Amino acid sequence: MRRFELSWLGAAVIIATMKILHVETGRHLYGGPQQVLYLVAALIDRSHDCTLVCPPGSGVDAAARAAGIPVRNLFCAGDLDLPFAYRLTQYLQTAQPDLVHCHSRRGADMLGGLAASLADIPAIVSRRVDSTEMRLMAALRYRPFRKIIAISEAIAAILRDHDVDAARIEVIRSAVDTERFLVPANRAAFRAEFGIPEAAIVIAAAGQLIPRKGHRYLLQAVADLRHTHPGIRLIIFGEGYLNNQLRAQAAALGLGDIAQFAGFRDDLDDYMTCFDIFAHPALAEGLGVATLKAAAAGVPVVGFNAGGLAEAVSDGETGILVPAEDVEALRDAIARLIDQDDLRARMGAAGRERMQKSFSIDTMVNKHVELYESVLNG
Repeated sequence: MRRFELSWLGAAVIIATMKILHVETGRHLYGGPQQVLYLVAALIDRSHDCTLVCPPGSGVDAAARAAGIPVRNLFCAGDLDLPFAYRLTQYLQTAQPDLVHCHSRRGADMLGGLAASLADIPAIVSRRVDSTEMRLMAALRYRPFRKIIAISEAIAAILRDHDVDAARIEVIRSAVDTERFLVPANRAAFRAEFGIPEAAIVIAAAGQLIPRKGHRYLLQAVADLRHTHPGIRLIIFGEGYLNNQLRAQAAALGLGDIAQFAGFRDDLDDYMTCFDIFAHPALAEGLGVATLKAAAAGVPVVGFNAGGLAEAVSDGETGILVPAEDVEALRDAIARLIDQDDLRARMGAAGRERMQKSFSIDTMVNKHVELYESVLNG
């Protein structure tokens, strides 16, 4: 930690800055890497010295460079890529940061922790997923780290259940850029681009097309609703290996005229305020950054009560959560919001207020800075 003195109105003010190396090895700019960008950019704005280590050509690489964040490219093939650990160790010995913050599971945590240990530099790690693992693997994965950041209480509980020392676990929830969603997007242009009638109720979902995101349940719920609520439209944003299977399911359910798959869109945030309902039927979720964005945009959320979603969505206040895999309950929750304009408006307003109060970037960054300082000060 570096300290320097400023003179302000005749008084000496001691400013402490930190040199922090962030390691993010994810290949795509999903919710996790975007959180890293929020954090690093804000730390730099506060005069801390930060560099992001990430794979060349990755989504976070391009976004970080566009944001003016210093980047060091190191290729990482995953948890077994020992040459990555060697290259990272060498870089750490040269850069000599005060602290290493590892952000992802694809090599960054296991190998990043190993590299920090070899370079004798204190390290912390963020865990964003609520999946389980063997206790032995958890012990090996988290042993090098002074602190483990869980982005939800649900993840913290899983860590404790796997015998990770509770004293090393800190809960710092993900953040959302609330300012971005204060100005409504061009609703007419959005509906024109996606071919949506003006009077239609738009249900949107965003996430990887993989089993744990639960899209199959949403498609069935919408199919059940199409006869009682013919004015609905469903847009699913995201890519994944279930793409063809989900498209086939939608066709088999007769949803060809009301459901569309929009793929991955890096401009998805631009559309958030144009949705009427945001559906997130995930069966497992660390927190659900997409639901935070929807709430910040004033859109009520419907989803399964799984993982950290109960922390992202205040059930009955900012949205409706139903038991996981319960298609009928999901259908009824969506129908309730379709039928009650005032309920949608009330939940949307409550969600926006909650995000601004408890999930802002400033709140998230303040908690990280406090944690960094506690680690460096022993």
